[in-house]
Amino acid sequence: MTEVVKAAGHGWPAVIVHDAAEMAAVLRLAAEGGGAAGVLLLSVPGGVVWPGPAVFRAMVRAAVARCPGVPHEAVLDCADLSGAALGALRGGWRQLVLRRDSSGFASVQAAAAEVGARVWTVPPLALDLTLVDLRKPGGQGLVARWLSGTGFSRPDLLRGDGRDGLG
Repeated sequence: MTEVVKAAGHGWPAVIVHDAAEMAAVLRLAAEGGGAAGVLLLSVPGGVVWPGPAVFRAMVRAAVARCPGVPHEAVLDCADLSGAALGALRGGWRQLVLRRDSSGFASVQAAAAEVGARVWTVPPLALDLTLVDLRKPGGQGLVARWLSGTGFSRPDLLRGDGRDGLG
């Protein structure tokens, strides 16, 4: 069994989501007793480029409309793209992943501090839904176990880092 390492600052599990339907399914499973007080909805690596900040935000809003009331935060992965991270901050994003070794990291960190945003230097440990079929009970059960922190046995589906990656 793999122990769920909760994301720093919340104790919430993180899930890498690819579309609004996946987000809504994760929120629904959390609401149905996944055991989590909330969930971090993490974009794909480099999500600042594709699907982009506006599209990712729209997907989150669509998912929340389908399953309201579940505590969540969306985290936009900016890879090593400092300029794109600054643009995301200007666009209202308050949770970003940006590699510490990216040129311009200090500027992004300073801008984030000014607006009260959080910058992760490494993505939190997250369940990647790329190979999970949420239309099937087995896929839903897998996500529910990740959210609850008990009985999760698929470390091959995890991405990111369990360390406190807050810059």
